[in-house]
Amino acid sequence: MQMRLSNVLKKMRAGEVATCIKLNLSDPVVAEIAALAGFDCVWVDTEHQPLTTEQVHNYIRAAKMHDIDTLVRVQRGGYSDLIHPLEMDAAGIMVPHIMSLKDAKEIVYYTRFHPIGRRPLDGGYTDGAYCMIPPQDYIKQANAQRFVVVQIEDPEPLDELEEIAQLEGIDMLFFGACDFSQGIGTPAQWDNPKIAETRKRVAQVARKYGKFAGTPGNVGNYDELAEMGYQFISAGADVLGLGDYFKQIVSDIKGTKAGSAKSIYKGK
Repeated sequence: MQMRLSNVLKKMRAGEVATCIKLNLSDPVVAEIAALAGFDCVWVDTEHQPLTTEQVHNYIRAAKMHDIDTLVRVQRGGYSDLIHPLEMDAAGIMVPHIMSLKDAKEIVYYTRFHPIGRRPLDGGYTDGAYCMIPPQDYIKQANAQRFVVVQIEDPEPLDELEEIAQLEGIDMLFFGACDFSQGIGTPAQWDNPKIAETRKRVAQVARKYGKFAGTPGNVGNYDELAEMGYQFISAGADVLGLGDYFKQIVSDIKGTKAGSAKSIYKGK
């Protein structure tokens, strides 16, 4: 028996760019809609969204129904926070705010099986097919078909960026501009040249050491990011799309005679 293979890893290993959409809403139906629309991966966020374990598991189930990957951004807590999404059969986890080489090494230690790390071994839940995958096969498959992403979203780890990128067990460096802008003292000022410089550097360092680079993007800068070396691009979010759609409808309604009139009723 074999674990579900990661489509994201398959695409990136073939030199292609994997598409992703971030989901903020709590209903796993959104994951199904994203899958039917054609995304390779949905990004579920437990760092900022108050999702329960069961909600995350249902997101993963919904995505698997249509054979797309789920990437779960985890909370920074104990080792269980790191491995629970993997045991629920998420294709990958994203760990926010990696601050140092030491920090990154601890992530590898708890999320990779021997001989790379010492992830607690069980296999009795979804990713191990409820103990139906033999332990030795489970270990090898999990190390090969599950990806670990570390977020570079602070200035602190930049001095050790090359050492972090060389760690076995880390698959991707993911640049996050939002918190990085805070870290350099110019929150949400996207024209700070340090942001563009660091975005480019993260991709260069990742590729230099055979790792993948990821970052948020959009249709407007998709080609630019791909040319820079990014092979995992999160191109939007459900709440952004829904908000834009709702605002457009309201705007269109106001443009109609009925929508712009103070009252269409002439009776009593």
